[in-house]
Amino acid sequence: MQRYNTWTDLTAADRGASVALGNFDGVHLGHRSVIALTQSASSAPLGIVTFEPHPRQFFAPHAPAFRLMNAEARAHRMEKIGVARLYELPFTAALAGMSAEGFARTVLAAGLGVTHVVVGADFRFGKGRTGTATDLQAFGRSLGFGVTVADLVAVTGADLVAVTGAGRVSVNGAGQVANVGTEISSTSIRSALSQGRPRDAARMLGHWHRIEGAVLHGEKRGRALGFPTANMSLAGLHLPRFGIYASKVDVLSGPHAGSYDGAASLGVRPMFGANQPNLETYLFDFDGDLYGEHLSVALVDYLRPELKFDSLPALITQMQADCQHARTRLAAL
Repeated sequence: MQRYNTWTDLTAADRGASVALGNFDGVHLGHRSVIALTQSASSAPLGIVTFEPHPRQFFAPHAPAFRLMNAEARAHRMEKIGVARLYELPFTAALAGMSAEGFARTVLAAGLGVTHVVVGADFRFGKGRTGTATDLQAFGRSLGFGVTVADLVAVTGADLVAVTGAGRVSVNGAGQVANVGTEISSTSIRSALSQGRPRDAARMLGHWHRIEGAVLHGEKRGRALGFPTANMSLAGLHLPRFGIYASKVDVLSGPHAGSYDGAASLGVRPMFGANQPNLETYLFDFDGDLYGEHLSVALVDYLRPELKFDSLPALITQMQADCQHARTRLAAL
């Protein structure tokens, strides 16, 4: 996959893609439906047009962290699903100030030379979010690129359903219209994670919620307790419910690259005073140095909240029980 951080000065070979346009935080099933439509709309290379930083970060830099994925995790997921070109456009004051028509003309048509654009039905763009998906269709007709507007997507029970302009409907396993579903959105996924429901989040994402990043040096308390952990920053990310999780871990770089089971502690480590939230993951049956390597940690099941124990032996006993609980949950997948 090719990654770009500009819409200017591209070669002819870098232009002309069929693109899905949006923020794609989480790359959830709603996003996947947009990307699938993009792939089927044209024989041109499959591209994504997104923004870095997220526009919400630009307009409210001091607001609580909300992202489900950092840029690296989003790019990794896009590559996995077959995206050929990822255009991560710098969201600057100049871009924020463009009119909807100016964005369509300057960025999409003149800059990227797109052949086709697919957006969700709720897509908004341009200064003040004044442009709609319908507006984009009109601009496309005048500027020479096609535009498809994708239905929103919802889930009900175990079913994935389309959300039409007439309202949310679903089709159950018997092929009949079922009850109104829950709309898939990054907001709904954040809510599930905040409540300690990673499996519900995964149903909307279409994959496990993963936290990716480099392994950092920490206090090395886990090693002293007999549970050496890989420590990772949560900076800039939405914080799932603090506690202990059964986890699937992909080591993405280095001599130990591969997949492992594990147990992860996400939170502030109340046994050891005031701390910044982080993620500490213990990999089962692993022996090696992971400092500086990149990990992708999937939160599979929420096992328990963070607790403050009366003693270190009590903590160790609980950690042993947590690991056994995690092994049991993961073995059942």
